[in-house]
Amino acid sequence: MLSPVSDSLSPLAAAVRDAARRAGALALPYFRSGEQTAARLWYKGQSSPVTEADIALDTFLKEHLTGLFPQAGWLSEETADNPARLNRTHVWVVDPIDGTRAFASGHPDWAVSIALVKDGAPVLGVLHAPIHDRLYEASLGGGAWCNGERLRLPEALPADPMRVAGPKPLVDRFERQVGPVERLPKVPSLALRLARVADGSIDVGLVSHNSQDWDIAAADLILREAGGLLTDFAGLPPAYNQPLPKHGEMIAVASRLHPRAIGAMRT
Repeated sequence: MLSPVSDSLSPLAAAVRDAARRAGALALPYFRSGEQTAARLWYKGQSSPVTEADIALDTFLKEHLTGLFPQAGWLSEETADNPARLNRTHVWVVDPIDGTRAFASGHPDWAVSIALVKDGAPVLGVLHAPIHDRLYEASLGGGAWCNGERLRLPEALPADPMRVAGPKPLVDRFERQVGPVERLPKVPSLALRLARVADGSIDVGLVSHNSQDWDIAAADLILREAGGLLTDFAGLPPAYNQPLPKHGEMIAVASRLHPRAIGAMRT
């Protein structure tokens, strides 16, 4: 499934897919549908939850992925940042459990997110949502896929009302400019929110400020290869593996809808 322009990465595709599935399987014994996780839970800072499952998956993925491609740097939500990554052409960007709050509370919308970034842009992305049994993947120039089916966003503009998901203040802002929308529940995993734009089940995905590289890198590539765009409200795509891997407010939409959508958010 990897693009011919990415032949040097082709051997990694199946291995990364397998790593995502194995990581998801490691998390499942800790997950309790509709109930609090069986994993120990604590907080980083004031309000960012982490569980022993996050740490177990992070440990597995770091060992496994760096073994597959030792030349790549490492950036993960659950690993202390090492600035040596800034000197690497390639960097693994990983969120072992994107949507930890959902995972910890028994909500199904969480995922294992793995991206390989080259020179500041993702070239390989895998997103595995174990509870939904959906594995999204993409390679640069090689298309986007979900469970082996090609993802292609339609050329036509979506019918009104558009289906919009994201933080309420941003949805309010969007609706004031474009008229009534269908408000979908906010997807607690940001990576899955973007992937659902890529698979066409969400028309507009809105992102508040302070997302991190690991939240969005894999899903960004999946969306782009499906025919969509993730940009800030000025229309600029995120740059990855920067000294501070944080991002401002963003919007995810099909390419055809992008000019209208960012126009609504600029006002």
